[in-house]
Amino acid sequence: MNTRPIFMEEWWMDAVCAGKAWQYILPEMPCLMRKRWWMRWITMPQQTQIGGMWVDTNTCTVTQAHDLATQIDAKLRELKLAYYYQQYPVGSPLPMEMKALGYKAKERITYRIDDLSDLDKVIGNFSKNKKRQLQKALSLHAERDMSIEDFYRFHTLCMASKGRKISYSREFLLVLNRKAQRADRAQVLSICNADGEVYAAAYLVWDDEYMYYLIPCFSKEHRDSGAGALLVLEAIKLAREKGLKFDFEGSMRRGIANHYRQFGATPTVYYSVEKLFRWPFAIALAINWLKNLRF
Repeated sequence: MNTRPIFMEEWWMDAVCAGKAWQYILPEMPCLMRKRWWMRWITMPQQTQIGGMWVDTNTCTVTQAHDLATQIDAKLRELKLAYYYQQYPVGSPLPMEMKALGYKAKERITYRIDDLSDLDKVIGNFSKNKKRQLQKALSLHAERDMSIEDFYRFHTLCMASKGRKISYSREFLLVLNRKAQRADRAQVLSICNADGEVYAAAYLVWDDEYMYYLIPCFSKEHRDSGAGALLVLEAIKLAREKGLKFDFEGSMRRGIANHYRQFGATPTVYYSVEKLFRWPFAIALAINWLKNLRF
């Protein structure tokens, strides 16, 4: 199966780009267009793993991929951009074709479990450490009725306990969830104790092929409870119920990547494609002027 990722659906782009301009610059290529002063650039929206142009890898020939990359390059130059950055779908042939045209194609990694048919086998592939954590979590249970407002408050508290700020606004999540719920593509999952206290939670979304572990969060106070391992297991169970595969939604951070590998997930390569067209944009990046503009 080779289906269009949820991150490239029109309703998703409407949600994550609320208040910002997005458009199809070519068929099957939705883009978030940003502008400040005299510069325009294309970048990835917040909480969005995949962008670029979607092609059916089962039918796209080498010649077609080359022609499409050439069309993308011509369109980006026509737009007179200062900068371009998108992360292309797993298996897309376009990043390598665009690399041949002078773009940077950088390898990124997501972690996937594609076969959930035998749950015992899936759990058997967990590391000894994750299995021990599940034993610690025997007194905990999963809930599927946490409100989106409560999820946001919980995530905010989790980040504050680590001395960090949450990376998205309440309004952003409410808009995303409203549109995702209309499409029946989202679920909040939480892990609680017998008194209903939340130890961990995750915001999950899915398309026709994968469930994505989009926004997980964990209470620092209960980090040794095993709630994190149980949260992943319950998310996998939900994906299995829906006949889907499971995608941890990737991370290039070593600690998070190691955490995902311990659930028996397979590292899966995809690529970002990047090009700097105007040198003043590089200066802006260097002085951190645009540090929040990949949202």
